[in-house]
Amino acid sequence: MSSYKNEQHRVTHRGRHYHFVSYEARPANARRGEEAMGPMWYLMGPNKRWPVMPHVIGQSTEEILAGLMSWIEEQTAAPA
Repeated sequence: MSSYKNEQHRVTHRGRHYHFVSYEARPANARRGEEAMGPMWYLMGPNKRWPVMPHVIGQSTEEILAGLMSWIEEQTAAPA
C-alpha cells in the first residue's frame, strides 16, 4: 500500500477557476506505449486531466502555487 497523499489546490486567475490535483508516480506500460512518470500536478477537467508540473514532496505551498500560476500564465499568454 502506498503512503502517497494526494494534494489539491484551487486557483483563480483572471476570473477563471482552476482545480489542480497531485497524483503519485506512474510506472511504465509497454502495452500502451506509456513511459514512467514521477509524481505530478494535474489540471482537472471534465473526464480528463492534463499534466502540469512535477510534484516535489515537501515543497512549500507558496512554491507550489507560484509554479501553478506560472503554468497558467504560459498557457493563457497571447501568441506573439
